Amino acid sequence: MAKQWEISQEAFDRFLDWLDPNREQAGIRYEEIRCRLIKIFTCRGSIAGEELADETINRVMRRMQELASSYKGDPALYFYGVARHVLREHVKKTPVIPPPPAPDPPEQKELEYRCLEACMAALAPENRQLMLEYYKEERHAKIVHRKELAARMGIAPNALRIRAYRTRAALQVCVEKCIQKGLR
Repeated sequence: MAKQWEISQEAFDRFLDWLDPNREQAGIRYEEIRCRLIKIFTCRGSIAGEELADETINRVMRRMQELASSYKGDPALYFYGVARHVLREHVKKTPVIPPPPAPDPPEQKELEYRCLEACMAALAPENRQLMLEYYKEERHAKIVHRKELAARMGIAPNALRIRAYRTRAALQVCVEKCIQKGLR
């Protein structure tokens, strides 16, 4: 986008006069054009519709000296032409976000769940209990719970994290092997 530009009262007044000599009608016209610009940007997939509409209006205001004397016709059409260029610039700068992956089929989820159950059963009882306890809570309760768990086990919280990481890594390897066997 273009760099910021300060709008003087004089420039804004000239802009409104260009939209309509009647100040009240100019204000209404301004709002109509702005709403239409937002709608155009939004319908074309931009989540920054209001910002792009404001940028479009600012660019038109910057050119008011030249426009007021030479432009003939409906001012809204000029805005829409500038909006096309603003949108093109915005699209060039915005990275394309790939669509989310397709969800796994229910059979795949069932296989993963069965494999997780089998691998959890194969863990040593203390490691199985550690996994169940370690992932028991959410958000702040999770932090408090893990501190309490480390204290009950008589180890430092960092040692608990390392132990849980190693157990989870072994569990993940087991689940992946089980899934590969199940897919054959």
